[in-house]
Amino acid sequence: MNEMKSISQTKIIDITEISEYEKYLYRCLVGSFRRYKKRQEYLEKVIPKGFHKKLLIFDGEIGGQIEYAPAEVSYSPIIGDNVIVMNCIWVLRKAKGHNFGKLLLQDMIKSERDTAGFATIALENHWGPWFMKWQMEKLGFKSLDSIKVVHKMKHKGQVFGIYLMWMATTENAKPPKWKKEKFLEGITFCTAHPLYHSQTWKGNIFEAK
Repeated sequence: MNEMKSISQTKIIDITEISEYEKYLYRCLVGSFRRYKKRQEYLEKVIPKGFHKKLLIFDGEIGGQIEYAPAEVSYSPIIGDNVIVMNCIWVLRKAKGHNFGKLLLQDMIKSERDTAGFATIALENHWGPWFMKWQMEKLGFKSLDSIKVVHKMKHKGQVFGIYLMWMATTENAKPPKWKKEKFLEGITFCTAHPLYHSQTWKGNIFEAK
């Protein structure tokens, strides 16, 4: 009964189409709001090409988010034919325990039913709480490849893994590939991303191990 009640009180909205929540296009669910230039430039290019960011509203409050785009316009260096890359999925701690992660994923799959499959990354032994490999596997993704790296600024010496994850949704779908060397540069289009490349750092932010 509680599970049914949770679902009935929940809605998922695409904020690329609803101006009321426009500020969340440029930021995560917590922290101060500011228009990050690289992020703004990225969004202007990719929203017309299939980028989506959706918020999960639970009992009138924001509880989670999912962000995805076709591989050719995703900021992750993942390559694939008719592949959607999930840039982010996150459920706030206060909204845990309702399978909202699966609900967000199912909404993405339903919205992109004509795609061959979905790719994303996962992290293992990273100090942050995002993109944990076991969580991605629980959602239904499987690992295709991996690279071990260290961060040149934070937690120096701590080796962690970056994994290419895949979920096929059509028979005989061709798995995606990735440019490992590009991941060493880091991600510049989201300041909250665990692989974020600070503008103050010149050169690759990660080193392969």
